[in-house]
Amino acid sequence: MAETKDSIPRRLFNRAAATPTDAAYYRKVDTAWVASSWADYATQVRAAAKALIALGFAPGQTVCILGFNRPEWAILDVGSMAAGGAPAGIYTTCSGPEVAYIVHHAESPVLLVEDQGQWDKIAGRLAELPHLKRVVTMRGCTIAHPLAQTWDEFLASGASVPDSEVEARCTALRPEQLATLIYTSGTTGPPKGVMLSVENLAWTADAALKLVPVQPGHCSLSYLPMSHIAEQMFSLHIPISAGGVIYFAESLAKVPENLKEVQPHVVFAVPRIWEKFYAGVTARLKTATGVKAKLVTWARGVATRVHALKNEGKEPGGWLAFQYGIAQKQVFSKLRDALGLGRAFICVSGAAPVAKEILDFFASLDIPIREVYGQSEGTGPTTFNAMDRTRFGSVGPAIPGCEVRIAADGEICLRGPNVFLGYFKDPQATAEALIDGWLHSGDLGAFDADGFLTITGRKKDILITAGGKNIAPKNIEAALKQIPLVGDAVVIGDRKKFLTALLTLDPEQLQKVAEAGGTTPDALRAAPSTRAAIQAAVDVMNKEFAQVETVKRFTILPAPFTVETGELTPSLKVKRKVVNDKFVNEIDAMYAE
Repeated sequence: MAETKDSIPRRLFNRAAATPTDAAYYRKVDTAWVASSWADYATQVRAAAKALIALGFAPGQTVCILGFNRPEWAILDVGSMAAGGAPAGIYTTCSGPEVAYIVHHAESPVLLVEDQGQWDKIAGRLAELPHLKRVVTMRGCTIAHPLAQTWDEFLASGASVPDSEVEARCTALRPEQLATLIYTSGTTGPPKGVMLSVENLAWTADAALKLVPVQPGHCSLSYLPMSHIAEQMFSLHIPISAGGVIYFAESLAKVPENLKEVQPHVVFAVPRIWEKFYAGVTARLKTATGVKAKLVTWARGVATRVHALKNEGKEPGGWLAFQYGIAQKQVFSKLRDALGLGRAFICVSGAAPVAKEILDFFASLDIPIREVYGQSEGTGPTTFNAMDRTRFGSVGPAIPGCEVRIAADGEICLRGPNVFLGYFKDPQATAEALIDGWLHSGDLGAFDADGFLTITGRKKDILITAGGKNIAPKNIEAALKQIPLVGDAVVIGDRKKFLTALLTLDPEQLQKVAEAGGTTPDALRAAPSTRAAIQAAVDVMNKEFAQVETVKRFTILPAPFTVETGELTPSLKVKRKVVNDKFVNEIDAMYAE
């Protein structure tokens, strides 16, 4: 294969040469956001690559990264690619055995850890990691161990390696060469290493930029796990390709505060984030009374009409445009600033389904959210609701250059330059996923007459009732989650006579409602009135579904699902099998005569 001069590290070096003094990223130091230029970024990436080479790192090897979003994460990620290798991110919520599994499976000679807590996950398992030669700590952490180096020590260790060696390795990168490993979060079994190529990353970044037109200087806040391909696209590959600026959030807890400080131009979030925004704004709107309430209601009606036009590529005119201008000034600008979305020209939701009601709600507040669909195996996006071509409730048409078709059994299949190389060291799983060049996603969907894709479920999640009816629980669960106080919902019914559901209550909403009622969250959870209110809402919801799809009984669980307790993956998807196994007694009780 011919060599390529196009890759993510090559784009970084070219950008540093073209605009060396422009800001590339910011990190919070004490109370101030401190910028690093593109020249700084490139110098640090080159130093990381040289340090790897000095350690004996060979093209094709991997580097594991375990920590929250930090400049060091990005620098080593791109640096390992520049050295001819591939980074492999690990979710910070992974347990010690899970971390050790990935480091060993990836055969990584280098592991970057954020702090003492992440080091502790592998400190007692070093004997299980024969490939590991060096553990590097991010800034602010020092570990007394022969394998360990601080970040500054690591960067300095490659000083004797000439820049020309990095240049040679970067130039030698081939389009089909492994560029990064994305370890799936493992809803079933151990995580698999998704192999993405040099071309996968570069092509997909370009495809995304045609739909999300990031310009030099546009900024975004990096806070979702960088071990996920979507966050890598928004924090690494797209900014490097377009000259976008990244602000690294201080922590997950500080995200709301950081959003207000940064006011990013591009916002990507998973549905759980939008759901939290929705709950907070809904509660705030309920406090509005009199003239203010009428003003908000009027403005929301205007925004709904405006975005119905914009979603079709049209612009409001005349009286509607005049009203829209007033609504923006009197209502929406204040609300958007308060949420940290004052400058956002595009908001994106992905990684899991989001309810249409939430999309409609935000559009009525002049915050249209574009849903994207994809998976790691497709380097992120497969379909996308573009700013001038959106249909709420769908996940949009196929991205340009990617073919998408629906198989006879309803499975979504795709083919294109974004489709992965296969699973690392797993030819059987690769053969099952890649058939005649088509990636079989495992998701079920349908296209409408205009080419918009709707996700109807997941093949493995299909419930077959005792009566032989095939039911996709996705839409039923989405409807249950719209009920006030409900956090997560898992529909049960495989080989059962009827459907039931396990429900959790949202802790934040539970706390607010309890305080307003002068009681405690535990008391509110156990109150007969709470169950009665949810039952009434379920009864209303059931009228929207076929008889076989109605939820006959439900159980309110005593605690929310979390990553730590095992019901959620690090990317916040429900582990259906874990839930079914963990709450088998509660499930059996719902089917007891």
